[in-house]
Amino acid sequence: MTIIALSPLDLSLAAGLVVLLAIFSRIMRLQLEGQLAVAAIRMTIQLMLVGFVLKALFTHVHLGWIALVACVMLLAAGREVLGRQKRRFMGLWGFGLGTLSMFISSFAVTILALGVLIRPQPWYEPQYAIPLLGMLLGNTMNGIALGMDRLTSSAWDQRTLIEGRLMLGQSWRRAIEVPRRESVRSGLIPIINSMMAAGLVSLPGMMTGQILGGNPPMEAVKYQILIMFLISGGTGLGTLVAIGLGARRLFDERQRLRLDRLKKP
Repeated sequence: MTIIALSPLDLSLAAGLVVLLAIFSRIMRLQLEGQLAVAAIRMTIQLMLVGFVLKALFTHVHLGWIALVACVMLLAAGREVLGRQKRRFMGLWGFGLGTLSMFISSFAVTILALGVLIRPQPWYEPQYAIPLLGMLLGNTMNGIALGMDRLTSSAWDQRTLIEGRLMLGQSWRRAIEVPRRESVRSGLIPIINSMMAAGLVSLPGMMTGQILGGNPPMEAVKYQILIMFLISGGTGLGTLVAIGLGARRLFDERQRLRLDRLKKP
């Protein structure tokens, strides 16, 4: 199967859809045209830079360079998690909770997949390691952001109820049990929806990319099933770790609710 190359004109025509959307935003006074332009330009620059980096990595395979790229991806994901929360933790805790949770979950699942399931040679082969880690970080980032936002907002909105439970002698775990459970649920809903709709409503990105790249459809399907399982596991583990650490951070050593540790929106 011949791979059809895309020209700059093809990409420019596709970008016209974003321009059209920005025009509608201007007409309807949505005030989103600036964000659309910045997002489109930023996405294009980032992907082009990633293309050059991956080309260099594929040519010169070295664990050190791959680890450096992985760390940059992790730090960028941690920053994005922080930016999506309405009431986030102040100081390094705001950045550290999401970053640590993604490191524990995404890196562990990626190493498991490379070392046990896919088994490329070497195991850190960038053709597999970087895309796999990127998909895991992206989805785990969304799950953690949604879960943490729900946790901190619920703690703020239900502070009277939580403090009342503490006054009745309940531990901090019991006092925040319901908001913590609902926060984990919020973080897992997107990946559950993705698995429910895969194949019936949408063809996931990796599967579509492999098919467009000329791989046999059934082989692409098997890889997509593997990726969806890995993403669900990584997202679930990362969300559980983030919500667990975040819930504990909301209370001090004397089990008092400390909402002063949250930044006001």
